[in-house]
Amino acid sequence: MRAFVIDEITPEDMEKLESRLKEQELLSIEHLYHFNLPPALLSPMQQEHAPECGPFYMAVETGRDWVRLELLVRAKRILRCACIAYATPAQQEHMISYLENLLTDLSIPL
Repeated sequence: MRAFVIDEITPEDMEKLESRLKEQELLSIEHLYHFNLPPALLSPMQQEHAPECGPFYMAVETGRDWVRLELLVRAKRILRCACIAYATPAQQEHMISYLENLLTDLSIPL
């Protein structure tokens, strides 16, 4: 699995991050969150499949001192489909920036 990882985060900062993610109602299951992709960033196939398969998201997992953004675009309504694929460069850039900005807003060093 391809992923973007930030590690060596203090326990206090991890608490701040998890608290913010829960406030934003991004929690899927414990320590796993969904970052929804903006519709404008969807690939042509994802746009076509959005009514049946979407919405689309990228999973974020948190650990004791790390956060990992999976670079796979998933669909909430279906597990297997051609529209589920590794993120395009634009999708990766957007979601990595989103995560980095979230950490910056919480004063968590990168």
